[in-house]
Amino acid sequence: MLNRRTWGERTFDGSNALFMVLLSILTLYPFLYVAFASLSDPASLMQHRGLLLMPEGFSLDAYKAVFDNPMIPAGYRNTLFYVTAGTAINLFMTSLGAYVLSRKGLYFRNAMMFFIVLTMFFQGGLIPTYLLVSSLGMIDTPWAMLLPGAISTWNLIIMRTSFQAVPVSLEESARIDGANDWTILFRVIIPLSLPVIAVMILFYGVGHWNAWFGAMLYLRDRELYPLQLVLREILITNSTDNMTTGASSLDKIPIGETIKYATIIVATIPILLLYPFLQKYFVKGVMIGAIKE
Repeated sequence: MLNRRTWGERTFDGSNALFMVLLSILTLYPFLYVAFASLSDPASLMQHRGLLLMPEGFSLDAYKAVFDNPMIPAGYRNTLFYVTAGTAINLFMTSLGAYVLSRKGLYFRNAMMFFIVLTMFFQGGLIPTYLLVSSLGMIDTPWAMLLPGAISTWNLIIMRTSFQAVPVSLEESARIDGANDWTILFRVIIPLSLPVIAVMILFYGVGHWNAWFGAMLYLRDRELYPLQLVLREILITNSTDNMTTGASSLDKIPIGETIKYATIIVATIPILLLYPFLQKYFVKGVMIGAIKE
């Protein structure tokens, strides 16, 4: 017989559902505000006060100005390169490190893990890191965006724990068949750890997509700027004058505001479209990588 739910249980569940709905609205509204503002008529938007529940008028001029700006397509190309090449380097290096550290017969494994984890709490600092990157000749090159953060300690720990969960018998069977460590890693361990690999792609990919601080430090050539650094220039330095040519001086301010909103949407939408394809692996991958019984 099914237990009948009490009034208190139903009230509690209803309160939780209402709270989550309100929290979702509060979380989603800032994005909707930016989207509505980017589609609004600039003059009408500047006169609006309070909540924005729909576009004030309708205009695509802001998006036209964004895509006419040569820095936006260049930033997109650079960011896609940094995301693709950087994530590939991250996965390769992290997989190698996780595989080595997951081997039970490795000498001084615990000592190495201690020093690796130590880097999560104590780092060299910004100036020593800059001096290192400069001494390696990576200033103003794409390598400055790819190599300094090739391995994340947290992601390495997650992947190492996931690799440890793979049954040892599979590795022993592969070695009996003549497989070496490279074959075991890429044909046995990684295919059995696809949820964690998907999580690593998400973590590293989002990190590269949102990266701007490293680019601000190491890049001088504007042709190498990632999209987020271009976005920062537009939002913080108000560099929209070259995108509002042809507008009167009175119209430049409202048009510039809608251009900022449109730039935010253009820079955000691609990663939002990618996330649903990896979200189903997210919880499973993190749990596999975080808990080992």
